[in-house]
Amino acid sequence: MAEQKKMKVILIRHTLSPEETIALGAKLCYSKSTIENLTEKISEKDQSAFIEKLKSMGHESIFEHASFTFGIEGVSRVLLAQLTRHRLASFSVQSQRYVSYESGFGYIIPPNIEALGSEAVRKYAEQMNQIESWYVDWQKQLGNLGEKTNEDARFVLPNACETRILMTMNVRELWHFFSLRMCNRAQWEIRTMAEQMHRLCLETAPALFADAGPACLKGRCPEGEKSCGMAEAKRKERRILLNRGTEEQ
Repeated sequence: MAEQKKMKVILIRHTLSPEETIALGAKLCYSKSTIENLTEKISEKDQSAFIEKLKSMGHESIFEHASFTFGIEGVSRVLLAQLTRHRLASFSVQSQRYVSYESGFGYIIPPNIEALGSEAVRKYAEQMNQIESWYVDWQKQLGNLGEKTNEDARFVLPNACETRILMTMNVRELWHFFSLRMCNRAQWEIRTMAEQMHRLCLETAPALFADAGPACLKGRCPEGEKSCGMAEAKRKERRILLNRGTEEQ
C-alpha cells in the first residue's frame, strides 16, 4: 500500500574545519609561508572576522574548497526536477528501475491539499493506491522480470512519488542555492528543504552561513513586481534566529 512520507534532511559529512580550510586557501594566495606553517597559524586563531573580510571583498572562489553532503528523504520527483537544475552539485538518486514498488511507494502530499481536510487527504491516498495497483498490474503483464520490467512499469508512477537523494554542494554554490530556494516565491517543497539545509549549515559553520539565504537579506528584493513584499520580515526572522543561536552558545 502506498504510504505518505515526511521530509527528512540530514547533514551526512562536511569538509573538516570548513572555515579554516577556506582561510587557508585565501592566505596561501598572498603568503610565502609553507602550507604546513599556514595551517598551524590558522588553527590557532578564530577565522570568523577573516571570513567576513573575504566575503566583503567578493573573493568567492576560495569558498569552493569546503563542501557539505546531505542525505534527503521524503521528497517528491517534483522537487528532484527542480533540484537537478543546480548543476554545480553532485547527486545520487534512488533508482525507479532497480528499486521495485510492488509492496507500495512513498508519496508526498502538498500542504494545500492537506488543508482541505480529512476527506481530501483520504481521496488523495486512494488515488495513490490506485496508481500503485496500475504499477503492479504492469509489472505482472510485463513478466515480473526485475529491472527490465520496472523500467517500463514506472512510467505510471506520479510526480508525488517519494525519492531519496545524496547531494553534495560547495559553500559558494550553497549560497546561490539558498538565495533562490529560500525565497518566498520558491516552490514550497524545495523551500522547506533549503531551510532545513541552511539550519544544519548554520549550526556547523555560522561564519559561513549567517548571512546566507534569500537575496532580500542583503538588499533590495530582485523579484521586482513579483516580490512577496516581506523582505523586512525575512530580515527580522534572521536576526531572531542569529540572536537565539548566540544565546544558546
